This record gives sequence, structure tokens and C-alpha cells, in this order.
Amino acid sequence: QVQLVESGGGLVQAGGSLRLSCAASGSIFSIYVIGWYRQAPGKQRELVATFTSAGSTNYADSVKGRFTISRDNAENTVYLQMSSLKPEDTAVYYCNAVLRSRIERPPENYWGQGTQVTVSS
Repeated sequence: QVQLVESGGGLVQAGGSLRLSCAASGSIFSIYVIGWYRQAPGKQRELVATFTSAGSTNYADSVKGRFTISRDNAENTVYLQMSSLKPEDTAVYYCNAVLRSRIERPPENYWGQGTQVTVSS
């Protein structure tokens, strides 16, 4: 059983910073992609930032220069440092991973339960 557990959300004023963490645990053979998505009320879930096993990163245009994704491979943990936050960053942030739980299984998509980030103006 694989679990993705997020932490670090909360309420912050515009211009402030927050750091999200996501720890992947359970039966994990290999992680291919791990990162963050977000969903604001009434909107579709969207990519925020991802980290591939090759070490490359991908950011949404709306967060480039403000958010930084990083990863601790030894701990299967991914972080999202969010700076210069704006009210439009308000959303539920979800951790996502594409991973193989066992060598004989195909890669599968996993989601965390989400953590609320609220940015006040």
C-alpha cells in the first residue's frame, strides 16, 4: 500500500511564503515522477510543479520564479517552497506520484489527500 502524506498548508498573507512537504511511504520500488497539483474552487486541477526521476523539473508558468520544487530521494519526500504568494494561489494542493510499487507491477498514479493553502489579500 502506497501513501502520499502532505503537510505544510495554511493561511498566509499575500507576499508571504509557505513550504509544503509530501512524504511517500509504503511499498515503493521506483518513483518516476513526483510533484504538486492544485485545485481552486470551481476550477480544474492543474499542474504546479513536478520532478522526474531523471532530475528534470517542470513548472506552471504562473508559478515560475516564485515556487521551487525539491526532492529528498533517500526519504521519498518532495517539497514545494512557495514565495511571493498571491491570492490566486489559493487552492487545495495535492501531491502526485507516478511510481512502481513492485518490480512486477506497472507504473501507477497516486494522489495525496490534499492540503489547503489560503492566501489573503
